[in-house]
Amino acid sequence: MKKLFLKLALCVSLGHVTQAQVKNSLLDPAGFEPSIAINKDNPEIIVAASAPDNIYHTGNGGMSWEKTKLTSPYGVTGNLVLYSDFKGNFYCLHHGIVNNKTQVVIQQSSNGGKTWTEGALVSSDTSRYAINPRAAIDRKGNLFVTWTDFDIFGSDNENCMSRILLSRSSNGKKWSKPVELSQTNGNCRNDDQTPAGATPAVMGGGQRAFAAWANDHKIFFDRAFDGGDTWLMNDLAIAEQGGGWSMQVPGVKNANGMPVLLCNNTKQTDLTGALLMVWADQLRGENDTDIWFTRSLNFGDNWIQPERVNNDGPGKHQYLPNMTFDAVTGNIYIIYYDRRNYINETTDVYLAFSKDGGASFKNVKISEASFVADASVNTGNFIGISAHNGMVAAAWTRTENGSSSVWTSVMKQEDLEKLVKP
Repeated sequence: MKKLFLKLALCVSLGHVTQAQVKNSLLDPAGFEPSIAINKDNPEIIVAASAPDNIYHTGNGGMSWEKTKLTSPYGVTGNLVLYSDFKGNFYCLHHGIVNNKTQVVIQQSSNGGKTWTEGALVSSDTSRYAINPRAAIDRKGNLFVTWTDFDIFGSDNENCMSRILLSRSSNGKKWSKPVELSQTNGNCRNDDQTPAGATPAVMGGGQRAFAAWANDHKIFFDRAFDGGDTWLMNDLAIAEQGGGWSMQVPGVKNANGMPVLLCNNTKQTDLTGALLMVWADQLRGENDTDIWFTRSLNFGDNWIQPERVNNDGPGKHQYLPNMTFDAVTGNIYIIYYDRRNYINETTDVYLAFSKDGGASFKNVKISEASFVADASVNTGNFIGISAHNGMVAAAWTRTENGSSSVWTSVMKQEDLEKLVKP
């Protein structure tokens, strides 16, 4: 693979008024839609990615980074999402092209993101479109991948349908025939009537598997207790999503409230097996976007009343959340864009963390400089967050002068504690 090495030193950004207590690093002056993952064997090894085809890796906890370009026989056309297993391997899900249609591709790295396998095709029906894949990895290394399957992506034809599919693999090379999870098909317009944002979650060795997605102003949930073979006969609507998943936020080209589902995979605690879910919506109106969290302690039978994560007053936008879980400490981390401090499109990046399984959250600002959101610039559909053994790595997109850039911050739990206001 051709490598473009780029050493990036930590830098303190200049911008609007800041009260930074964690350091931010410019990862790429021209990327967008970042993802990030920490090595569970050695948290000093971190891999990040950004659209359309960029990979960054560090072996010193983010003090310096090297940049490479990801390639595959299917192409690399964006939506790069990173995951790490419990054996030190990294996986990158992304979009590729087969028969002029978007498909799901996965590639693996066993050397900290320096090199990657050619990749395997996860979506098997190349006559249709596979969009927005997400993955979960159990403690044995089994992979579960979900995505939205379209007859024709973006079509207005009323007979064109979309659905949520799931496929599994024990090694990332051979993939099972996809299982259709959603019982109610959606349209192909990629709007609120399209099932979107499907994320899987697995418990322990993968015998219990779960999935969630958004559709028709609701959050849906499904589960299987036999490793992913047999799923519920009916979609379970577990929460309302005011305004739907496809939302308008001033200054943002692609704002969405797609859910993120995780399973507590700590070993032998009272919260082991708990399901954690976060999403955004405009329940309080189009001028007030909020982040919501819920959890289930009985495999999805019951969920607590959704709690608002952002702890500001009404009337501001908090959007595009992502969530991670520390399988060692049990801590939960939710990253999102936040405008609580401004009356316009000026935006910060906040991190909410919970040390009690989601019963309560503390919000802290982690961006050193604010930025003005620009709807003419593509910032992508997601933001990056990863954590392991007290180390937290975040990545986000900034817009400035008509272009986007990718920034990152590598923190420890004690760093976040210092940011909490009395």
